[in-house]
Amino acid sequence: MRKGEKVLKRSGRRVSRKVKGSRNRGKARQILGKRHLKISRQRKDHAVKLARCVISSNDVVVYEDLRIKNMVKNHCLAKSINDASWYQFRVWLEYFGKVFEKITVAVNPQYTSQECSSCGEIVKKTLSTRTHACKCGCVLDRDENAAKNILSRGLGTVGHTGTFGLEPSNSLGELVSTVVGEILPQQTGS
Repeated sequence: MRKGEKVLKRSGRRVSRKVKGSRNRGKARQILGKRHLKISRQRKDHAVKLARCVISSNDVVVYEDLRIKNMVKNHCLAKSINDASWYQFRVWLEYFGKVFEKITVAVNPQYTSQECSSCGEIVKKTLSTRTHACKCGCVLDRDENAAKNILSRGLGTVGHTGTFGLEPSNSLGELVSTVVGEILPQQTGS
């Protein structure tokens, strides 16, 4: 979107300069439509390729269940969030998870960046604070701490979801899980 923004602006200006109802305006509108279509196809292509790469290179994929619709309400971040197409990426991630029979888990994002990954204590911090420093002595980058929390929550859910009477296994390769309403066959090896 950022790369094609200049072309979009120029095409939009050309449309607005033309007389309404004229043939030249119709042609300019078609060109503007093609520019928008190209950008949307680039966005979809990126989401598909990235999701496929993530799924094929991992046995279990754990991610935050973010409410993107609410996040877009912030006018400062809305353009970047929409351009990154987080929702489309998530949809493709779940789709490829089903196709390649890999486990995908959505985790509640509440307190993932504030909870300490080593002791579990909640350390309040603002968005500008980029380092996590806990009383227990754990000092990590904020995102690394959040990633560890998300992974531990996801692995905690995977062992219990969809087992239907089977004993939860400690080995990640032998887990049975539910992915979007379907039970996956038992994974062997890692």
